[in-house]
Amino acid sequence: MKIASVAEVKAQFSAYLKESEQGLVIVTRNGKAVAALLAVRDDDELERLVLAHSPRLQALLEPARQQIREGEGISHEDFWLEVDEEKPPQDGAKRKKAAA
Repeated sequence: MKIASVAEVKAQFSAYLKESEQGLVIVTRNGKAVAALLAVRDDDELERLVLAHSPRLQALLEPARQQIREGEGISHEDFWLEVDEEKPPQDGAKRKKAAA
């Protein structure tokens, strides 16, 4: 992890972008952290990063988190069992049913 001031990052932005490929770069103003440069390696990583910091998504997830904290959630295994039960049949399964 590297720490640099806003002035340093502004003066050598390309160099700090390259540095972020090796690890996090913390940007400071008046000695306090104000931002971070983080290299993004692919679209999936970018999507996860954007969603993790989305106030709208967090607002949607908070009621579910509260239910879990109150013991009203379901286990990981039960969740995936329910997902599997709700999946539509694959094309081959549809053809078999139609032929029967």
